[in-house]
Amino acid sequence: MPWLSLIVDSDAEHAEALSEALLELGALSVDLLDADADTPDEQAIFGEPGEPPPGVWLHNRVSALFDSNMDVAAILAEASAGIGLQKIPAHRVETLADNDWVRITQSQFAPIPISPRLWIVPTWHQPSDRGAINIVLDPGLAFGTGSHPTTRLCLRWLDSNLRGGESVLDYGCGSGILAIAALKIGAARAVGVDVDSQAVIASRDNAAANRVENARFYLPDDCPDLSGQPQAGFDLVVANILTNPLRMLAPLLANATRRGGQIVLSGILEEQAREVMNIYQQWFDLNPPIFDEGWSCLTGRKR
Repeated sequence: MPWLSLIVDSDAEHAEALSEALLELGALSVDLLDADADTPDEQAIFGEPGEPPPGVWLHNRVSALFDSNMDVAAILAEASAGIGLQKIPAHRVETLADNDWVRITQSQFAPIPISPRLWIVPTWHQPSDRGAINIVLDPGLAFGTGSHPTTRLCLRWLDSNLRGGESVLDYGCGSGILAIAALKIGAARAVGVDVDSQAVIASRDNAAANRVENARFYLPDDCPDLSGQPQAGFDLVVANILTNPLRMLAPLLANATRRGGQIVLSGILEEQAREVMNIYQQWFDLNPPIFDEGWSCLTGRKR
């Protein structure tokens, strides 16, 4: 049976109320996304250590799924009126074919060669090279499959630059892929931090699947290494997130890096690299950016 997907643009004032109204009127599910995602206006809305979540995005995209026999236009009109909107917001309706979504999703992820010795292998595949360093991965609900340019940039840096025995902080760990890769390449211990509890769960599960030791994953306020007490700092701090949170987190990430330690920052659009470099140059001697498909990776050493 096909499905109908309703996609509506909404401002911050009405996005959550519209989502709730659509659910009450028969939507099977509703997602709320940043309409400015992958642009310089993208917003981070998750709270960082000690800060409450700031709410919804400035420009929102509400996506609601309905049975094919539903009158989606009438439902949107009723929902809009119910929350006090004077007119129906801009929207579109798409038809989704009935498919085996699990198989379709899995088919999109094959083993990914990061380098001649480093591979990312989804749990539903066999390794292409059993002699390589194979990271077995099930991303679950978290970001980080190895297919995105920002993740590849970080993995390649780890593969080329880790010498063994390092302590690593992976801030915004997602699926745990970078922390796990660091340990399998030779790091001594890795700490992963994420504001999303599902990411923490996925990271712990992936670490267990890869049988790596000395991997610990936390929500920010639960991480003992970020407790505010004086710490020796990490040999390497890696953060593959987005430009806006990287701006905000700069003092925290700099403080978490020991003097002489290194930092790797990704999730930065190519045109935003200079701005982020200007911020982190307060603490780090930075190398020229590395680019991949419009994304950039910044690396440097703390003075």
